[in-house]
Amino acid sequence: MSDKITPCLWFDGNAEEAAEFYAGLLPDSHIGRITRSPADNPSGKAGSVLTVEFTVAGQSFVGLNGGPLFKFNESVSFQIHCEDQAEADRLADALSAVPEAEQCGWVKDRFGLSWQIVPRRMIALLADPDPGRARRAMEAMMQMKRIDIAAVERAADGG
Repeated sequence: MSDKITPCLWFDGNAEEAAEFYAGLLPDSHIGRITRSPADNPSGKAGSVLTVEFTVAGQSFVGLNGGPLFKFNESVSFQIHCEDQAEADRLADALSAVPEAEQCGWVKDRFGLSWQIVPRRMIALLADPDPGRARRAMEAMMQMKRIDIAAVERAADGG
């Protein structure tokens, strides 16, 4: 790992499975070093996977098999900026494992981690120099589970 700051994600024995899943989602993603525990510890036996270094879209992560003590919550999420609706839909379909948790492009995956699927056009609409367009875009987005960029565009235009 050569990054100055690397997010470390706490898993309950399934860090390798999670890393493989995440690394399969986007280009410039891969599994790096897998470290096995040299001794028994609270989360596993000697020889079990302790950490998994992986990269998703060029961002380095470490998955730590820390045990059942801590769970992910919505106070931390990762944004994925999408070029178009097709990419946003593909990622939402792949990541969302808790449909009732979907709101404004946020999804929760099968490991409990929250993701924000953010079309780049959505960011531009929310920052529109016309405050009315930006407000209408925001109001439309707030009503959505998954972002429908065409519908947000229509709302921003007053339709």
